[in-house]
Amino acid sequence: MPKSRIRKKDQFTPPPAKKQTTDIKFGSGRNWVAPLMLALFLVGLAWIVVFYVTTGDLPIESLGNWNIVVGFGFIAAGFVVSTQWK
Repeated sequence: MPKSRIRKKDQFTPPPAKKQTTDIKFGSGRNWVAPLMLALFLVGLAWIVVFYVTTGDLPIESLGNWNIVVGFGFIAAGFVVSTQWK
């Protein structure tokens, strides 16, 4: 049986190194987003909790069960603001 040919391998040349110029900017002008988002979440949660604890007398008695909608509105606004967070 004939011997197989031995191939010469080219010498390995590593690829050129990439420049690591990725600048990460913290505090790039949107410092207000996280505090506002958390504040809206907490206000909405507090609104709903106060409504249930006071059996509908507070925060605004004339709204009745619409106080729940107002609380969830604050929470929804918090989610809308969270889309601006980077």
